[in-house]
Amino acid sequence: MNEKDIRAKEEEFVEQIKRSLDEAERMLQQAAESTGEKAEELRDSAMRALRRTREHLYDTQDELLAQGRRAIRATDDYVHDNPWRAIGMAGLVGVLVGALICRR
Repeated sequence: MNEKDIRAKEEEFVEQIKRSLDEAERMLQQAAESTGEKAEELRDSAMRALRRTREHLYDTQDELLAQGRRAIRATDDYVHDNPWRAIGMAGLVGVLVGALICRR
């Protein structure tokens, strides 16, 4: 998955959440203005929309955790396959951080 695909998924996710929350808010406002059976029906619809949003958030969380695990595994494999290169990069990062700290 490239960066363009990731950004498209992020934007789609945010738009879905916004639409779902807007829908739930609209239904709850209508329920507040209504009475009786119609109000109850609108509240139930709003609750279903909120449940869908929560489920979507949980699904996204699971997907992000899986991607994180894959990234960790790839990093671990790289370090095991290229230990000296990994040590060199870590040393370089350490030197750069040290130089930045000393400049202050």
